[in-house]
Amino acid sequence: PVLVRPSYVLSGAAMNVCYDEEELENFLKMAAEVSKEYPVVVSQFLENTKEIEFDAVAQNGEVVEYAISEHVEFAGVHSGDATLVFPAQKIYFATARRIKKISRQIAKELNISGPFNIQFLARNNEVKVIECNLRASRSFPFVSKVLKRNFIETATRIMLDAPYSRPDKSAFDIDWIGVKASQFSFSRLHKADPVLGVDMSSTGEVGCIGDDFSEALMSAMIATGFKIPSKDKGVMFSSGAMKSKVDLLDASRALFAQGYKIYATAGTAAFLNAHGVDTTPVYWPDEKPGAENNVMKMIADHKFDLIVNIPKNHTKRELTNGYRIRRGAIDHNIPLITNARLAGAFIEAFCELKLEDIQIKSWQEYK
Repeated sequence: PVLVRPSYVLSGAAMNVCYDEEELENFLKMAAEVSKEYPVVVSQFLENTKEIEFDAVAQNGEVVEYAISEHVEFAGVHSGDATLVFPAQKIYFATARRIKKISRQIAKELNISGPFNIQFLARNNEVKVIECNLRASRSFPFVSKVLKRNFIETATRIMLDAPYSRPDKSAFDIDWIGVKASQFSFSRLHKADPVLGVDMSSTGEVGCIGDDFSEALMSAMIATGFKIPSKDKGVMFSSGAMKSKVDLLDASRALFAQGYKIYATAGTAAFLNAHGVDTTPVYWPDEKPGAENNVMKMIADHKFDLIVNIPKNHTKRELTNGYRIRRGAIDHNIPLITNARLAGAFIEAFCELKLEDIQIKSWQEYK
């Protein structure tokens, strides 16, 4: 696949991933309408690749303080919509070292004094730079809060040539984890498809701290409006491509072990049943409308407490079965996740922790 981006647009507007030549032709026409004067950038789109953020403050090209955080979702979800984890939990030590080395080289070459943010792609220890922004990023206040180091104060002092305190090495060894989750307003946008892609959709965000990743993630997800599913109701999976089915297998097993009732569309149900997860198949929206086991009827009857729908193809936005399930979840106020990695992380978190296990602690208590 390739990423098509009209030059000079903000927050990924009219930016799209094209999986075949027909899509490429359609999107090039759209991109030309957005920006007729300027060229369109077409770049390779790397699949199954981690996205990592490097936020830092430098003085005369030397990095003074920094933070490395990672997205839960693979690259392809806009950084404003992605779930951010800091400190990064699942990257190789060698990857972190390479990121620091590249970032120092960029800071030195550009002779940066002040705040900057670099977004990286990492797969199998191979690191690529997406972009370097010579400004504070949306993750600056988040990492400052988690690290308890005010990056903006340091940056401002450097730019004003005022004295500032340098962090000692121990400032980067913290015993807690922060998760920043995005808030969406799809319920207020009539007929909008609640799918995350390369253009930004979120309307806010929540940052939470926990003693471990599961606690911080659960707190953040609950704060953005999710709830832990009740065992009286079911969890519904519609997992698209085979890779998504495999990605969700561990989460499905965890749900089954916890005694949750699992429902799924035909292909996903057959896959889960074949792998030892007892799953009840449901009909697609256009199969037997009105039948008790039709997914739209079950959504209307509030039979589910969580719906996981992974689109096979992000570009098909017409009124497909997948869209009807996603929109049904939003319209009936049922928590919906459309990313396999985020769904897996959230399910494993609430299977591991109960709601009452989440500690209520003030920010000052993390020290």
